[in-house]
Amino acid sequence: MSRVTRHASRFNHQLTNSPTNMSEDIFQGYKGRALDVLQKFNARVWARVRVDSSRGVFEGTILPRAENTDDKHIVLKIFTGYNIGVDIDGITGIEELGYKKAVYKIPEKEFPYSKDKPNVKLLGTGGTIASRLDYRTGAVIPAFSPGELYGAVPELADICNLTTEKLFAVFSENMGPDQYKKLAVAIGNEIEKGIDGIIIGHGTDTLHYTSAALTFMVQNSPVPIVLVGSQRSSDRPSSDAALNLMHAATAAAHGDIAEVMVCMFGPTSDEYGFLHKGTRVRKMHSSYRSTFRTIGDTPLATVTRQGVVPIKQDYHRRRKDRNVTIMPYYEEKVTMIYYYTNMQPDVIDALVAAGYKGIIIIGTGLGHVNKPIYPAIERAIAKGVAIYMTVQTLWGYVHMFVYDTGRDLMAKGIIPAENMLPETAFIKLSWALGQTSDLAKVKEIMLTPINSEITPREPYNGYLIYQGGVPEVEDFIRKFHK
Repeated sequence: MSRVTRHASRFNHQLTNSPTNMSEDIFQGYKGRALDVLQKFNARVWARVRVDSSRGVFEGTILPRAENTDDKHIVLKIFTGYNIGVDIDGITGIEELGYKKAVYKIPEKEFPYSKDKPNVKLLGTGGTIASRLDYRTGAVIPAFSPGELYGAVPELADICNLTTEKLFAVFSENMGPDQYKKLAVAIGNEIEKGIDGIIIGHGTDTLHYTSAALTFMVQNSPVPIVLVGSQRSSDRPSSDAALNLMHAATAAAHGDIAEVMVCMFGPTSDEYGFLHKGTRVRKMHSSYRSTFRTIGDTPLATVTRQGVVPIKQDYHRRRKDRNVTIMPYYEEKVTMIYYYTNMQPDVIDALVAAGYKGIIIIGTGLGHVNKPIYPAIERAIAKGVAIYMTVQTLWGYVHMFVYDTGRDLMAKGIIPAENMLPETAFIKLSWALGQTSDLAKVKEIMLTPINSEITPREPYNGYLIYQGGVPEVEDFIRKFHK
C-alpha cells in the first residue's frame, strides 16, 4: 500500500456497528426506479452487498445518493475505496452480506504543543485539503480546526505546532481581489506576531492566480508562505491531500526558502512534492496530482517529510527579523483577451466603453494579433488604457520586433511583457494600476521583476515536453517515472 493510500484512508468514513432498525430511513437519497430495485431485493444503504449484474459481479457498500442525483444507478464503495455506479437496468440480484451504519465524522484530538517545534499558521480560504463527504448533498465538508487536522493527519504534530484561522469559505473560482488583500494583511499580522511559517489552504483551480497576487502584495517576507491544495478528495485512496499538507508544513516550518510558493505533488507518485515560485507556476492538467508545473524555469525545490532540498540557489532565505512589506493594491477593471483568428475590433471597443483600464493580450507566436483590430487598439491607448502583450505558447518571450506585425503593434503603444505568464501579467497589471494611473509608472512597475515573473533567460531544462510513442521517450519512462 502506498503512503498516500495509508494517509488518505484516515479521511474515510468511520464505520460503527449498528443494529438493524427498519424504522429509520434505510434508502437515503434513493428515489424512483433505483429505490424500487433496492426495495425489491431488500437492500439497505450502508449494507455490504454482492450485486449480480449483466456487466459482472460487484461487491461493496451501498452509499446514499445526493439529493439532486438521478434514479438510474446504485452507488457502491468497493474495496479499493473508490465509488462506482451500477446501472439498475442490468441488476439481476442483490445479496446483503453485512451491515454497518456509517458515521461521517473526522476524529478530533487536541493538537499537542511542543516548545521545541516551529509555530505554523494555517490560513483557510475554503479549499478542502482535509475533508469528509456528506452523501446527503454530495458536498465536501472541510476539516479545519487543529484538532480535526490532527485527527486526520497526526503526522503534522511531528512537524510543527499548528494553529488555524478560517478567513473565507469560498470555492477557488470565487477568490478575487478582496480575498487577496485580506490574505496579504493577515499574513503581515502573523509575521509581526512572530510566526515561523504560513500555510494557505486553497482550491487548485485558481491557486496560481493567488500565488502571483501574494508575491506582489507580500514582499520581503522573513518566513515561508506556502499555498497548498489537493487534486483528489480526501475520501479517495489516491488522494494527495494528506501528503501535500505534510509537505507544506515541512516547508513552512523547517524550509529555508522565505517566499510565496505553491506546494503540490512532483511526479504522479508520492515520492516528493515540488515547491514552485508563486509567479512561474501554472495548473497544467485537470486531474493529475502532479498538475502544477513551473513554466520557463525549474522548480525551487523538492520537499519530503524529511525536509526541503533546493533545486535553485537564487531564492530569498529565511530571516529572524519580523520585517515585511505589505502592498494590498488591486484595480478590478483589468482583463485578459485570448487572441483568436478573425477577432473583431468591437471586442476591444466594448472593454474600453465598459471602463477597463488595463488589458493583457495573449497573442500568437511572438506576440501578434490581426490587423483589423489595430484601430481599436489605437482608440484604447488614446483613452489611456494600458495594454500589454503575452504569448499563448506559455514558454518563451514576447519578441515583437522580429516581424512587421509586432513592430506595428509596439508603435501603437502595446508593451511586450517579456516572458511573464498571462495570468501573472494579469495579476501584476491589476496590482500596478491599483497603485497609480500614471502609465509611465505602471510600465516601470510592470517591467521591474519582483520575484522571477520576468527572467533574463529561460534555462535549457526549463522547457521539457516529451511526447510518448517514440523509443527514447518510452525507454526513459520505463526506467524512471512520469
